Amino acid sequence: MSTKTEPVELINPSEAVTNAAVIKNYEEVYQRSIEDREGFWAEEAKKLQWFKPWTKVLDDSKKPFYQWFTGGKFNIVSNAVDRHTKTWRRNKLALIWEGENGTTRTYSYHALNREVCKFATILKSMGVKKGEIVTIYMPLIPELPIAMLACAKIGATHSVVFGGFSIDALSSRVNDAASRVVITADGGYRRGKVIDLKTIVNSALQDSPTVEVCITVKHAGNAVTMEADRDFWFHDLMSLPIVSMNCETEVMDAEDPLFILYTSGTTGKPKGLVHTHAGYAVYSATTLQYVFDLKDEDRFWCTADPGWITGHSYLVYGPLICGATVVMYEGAPNHPYPNRWWQIIEKYGVTILYTSPTAIRALMRYGEQWPKRHNLSDLRLLGSVGEPINPEAWRWYHRVIGGGKCPIMDTWWQTETGGFVITPLPITPLKPGSATKPFFGHEVGIVDDQGNDIPAGAEGNLVLKAPWPGMARTIHGDPDRYKSTYWGQYEKQGWYKAGDSARKDSDGYYWIIGRTDDVIKVSGHRLGTAEIESALITHSDVAESAVIGVPHEVKGQAIYCFVMLKPKLTGSHELETALKEHVAKQMGSLARPEKIQFVDKLPKTRSGKIMRRVLKAQAMGQEVGDISTLED
Repeated sequence: MSTKTEPVELINPSEAVTNAAVIKNYEEVYQRSIEDREGFWAEEAKKLQWFKPWTKVLDDSKKPFYQWFTGGKFNIVSNAVDRHTKTWRRNKLALIWEGENGTTRTYSYHALNREVCKFATILKSMGVKKGEIVTIYMPLIPELPIAMLACAKIGATHSVVFGGFSIDALSSRVNDAASRVVITADGGYRRGKVIDLKTIVNSALQDSPTVEVCITVKHAGNAVTMEADRDFWFHDLMSLPIVSMNCETEVMDAEDPLFILYTSGTTGKPKGLVHTHAGYAVYSATTLQYVFDLKDEDRFWCTADPGWITGHSYLVYGPLICGATVVMYEGAPNHPYPNRWWQIIEKYGVTILYTSPTAIRALMRYGEQWPKRHNLSDLRLLGSVGEPINPEAWRWYHRVIGGGKCPIMDTWWQTETGGFVITPLPITPLKPGSATKPFFGHEVGIVDDQGNDIPAGAEGNLVLKAPWPGMARTIHGDPDRYKSTYWGQYEKQGWYKAGDSARKDSDGYYWIIGRTDDVIKVSGHRLGTAEIESALITHSDVAESAVIGVPHEVKGQAIYCFVMLKPKLTGSHELETALKEHVAKQMGSLARPEKIQFVDKLPKTRSGKIMRRVLKAQAMGQEVGDISTLED
């Protein structure tokens, strides 16, 4: 166990935020949410639109496969789109989109509904049925959230795969979901270049026998190969007489799957986490409303891609359920110049910015002059997501971007949780670098491996002691893995193991340290060491490999690989470059290693387990500590 002294500074909320905040007394509401957890969530659920109310708030009869709002009939789209078209919000902007090349598009809630209905009727015409899984692999363009909503509207489950993932990563996810339909685009823009997405899809589908239909949105205009009888242009389908601006929203059971999202685990195979319509809708909307104090006049910009959970919960579903105006940008934050984001905030009057520490650190490097060229005074709240934000970046974000007046909602949560778990509210006094306190309904523990409480200031395993509506219900096709991964270690206590280490200070504030399992967080995105090792092994020169994460001043963590080559082969700079490219090709550019070190052997225990702790100490020039369990 390690202990750290937390910073003594406490930054109090500005008067304007305190006066505007939804919640005036955190402790009082929190206490009520713990004493009557089901009552709290039932109250929140009543704010949404139901086809038929639930008969039971929480069904815990099959722990840890909890169910919420059982007996209720619901569809997330009736809440995210349909109900707004029947109020004054029908003419309110739902989405403001800007492309990297400067193209802009806007959609009112009425227009968004029209496009979702048209896309939904196209999917129906392709035979998409309630319950089947549609894979979406697209750039950050309006058709991506529209496709998600269209799937949900007709009862299909969507699986969004990040548009930066490689052929193999896409193919494995399509196959695990057994998708019959894939939705993509010809290409997307990144730093002035076109990423050829359709070619990646074409290659992936060579190993995906279940796919019968591929719908392609024309966006970048790059030349693509279309296969007869399988490939259809979206714009061609949209002109067909079968396309209607009216499409019935499917009545779903509260526990019907809404989406699958794949996340890295400690073994090579990604986990397809299943989220459901009702519980996820209630949770994503409630957390967003309270934490970001959403108002009708707000313009909310979450910079995440829907290929990740942040984009699902806080770019698409949460804001739309709350009737917000969402800002969306396709492209790099520093293209063509490092003021691109600040330009967008000024241009569209963004009031809330939710982004990652990686992005903040990257933009910090260009200095204060770039943001100071723009009027950022409309901002009233800032947010941070993906990894712990270091105090230096926190202060820069607060002072330079927020003008010293915008509280930073530093949120800790996971793909598995569906939404914020430890987070401030606008009224919470803040400590730079701390995620502060649990959201309503959550009891958070810092414990040792046996489940004993860790004293204040010491590091331990972070656990969640009670279920919540936004929780993932299972791993697609592998319930046993879900049970053992998240609930196995503390099965006796009935606690969820987050896989993160953390500490709680004497004021009850939580500080997230990092992953305790073999998962590396690069730019806030989870990558399994086993997946990267598996990619390295497929290179003909590699005999064995071990991968660790090391600190990186911009990315948070960087990938550091130890590689044993096959007999008689010698490492070289050229081979290091080739292996980096090999991993990037196998897994996507996000997984490109920072460093590859060639070694003659790897430190292993007598049972054959690689001691990554020893490798990490070696990589960082630290003492290796006790190595008595080493084989050699």
